[in-house]
Amino acid sequence: MFEVIPAVDIKDGKCVQLRQGVLENEMISLDDPAAVAKDWISKGAKTLHLIDLDGAINGVRKNSDIISEILEFSKEKNVTVQIGGGIRSFEDAEILADLGADRVILSTVAIRNPEIVKQIADAFGSKFVIVALDSKDGKVAIDGWKTISEYSAVDVSKDFEELGAGSILFTNIDTEGLLSGIETTITEKLVKSVSIPVIASGGVTSLSDIVCLKQIGTEGVVVGSALYTGKFTLKEAIDSIKEKNEKEI
Repeated sequence: MFEVIPAVDIKDGKCVQLRQGVLENEMISLDDPAAVAKDWISKGAKTLHLIDLDGAINGVRKNSDIISEILEFSKEKNVTVQIGGGIRSFEDAEILADLGADRVILSTVAIRNPEIVKQIADAFGSKFVIVALDSKDGKVAIDGWKTISEYSAVDVSKDFEELGAGSILFTNIDTEGLLSGIETTITEKLVKSVSIPVIASGGVTSLSDIVCLKQIGTEGVVVGSALYTGKFTLKEAIDSIKEKNEKEI
């Protein structure tokens, strides 16, 4: 069933939204990420997308207390939480599993050490592992989007599926945070290249963008800036695809 997934990105203890992933380009900065997460849950979110930006960009995971609070509350409400940012080892994934994370998002470490995907999937199950493929100019970006690899998302996605990844999170950096709408060509190719779910992210501006991503076969969309700047509400986003979800049941 297709899901609309609010993003809660944490930097220096605050919930932020960045334009193009650039630290200096903060569009939104809110003081209490846990309160933000709880608000999304109260408004109907069934899954949260939680990113430790300090971990992703600097390798320093200093938001652990906030993450633990969000995980504890989410568990009480039976809400799924997928977490990324600064996961560099099996031990990092194990710690998050022990804290109650439902899924971990592997990005840089998966590109540099693909076997870790199999190691974590074997230990915790395929559904626990999301591989994030962030694409800039057609190539996968790593190190908090600072380094561009030689791989395309479509090229490596099948490899990660075979290693045991339960899903792929695909972010189009070229449209991320710009509120300029989506570009679906690469996303649709990716959906067709694997049999595991693909979750889309980047550039969603309108309800029609969400419907379009549903139509091309993604199984969810992570939405950040559009929700935080009031382009539409979470309820409107959920309602935009509700009828299509009901027809699939």
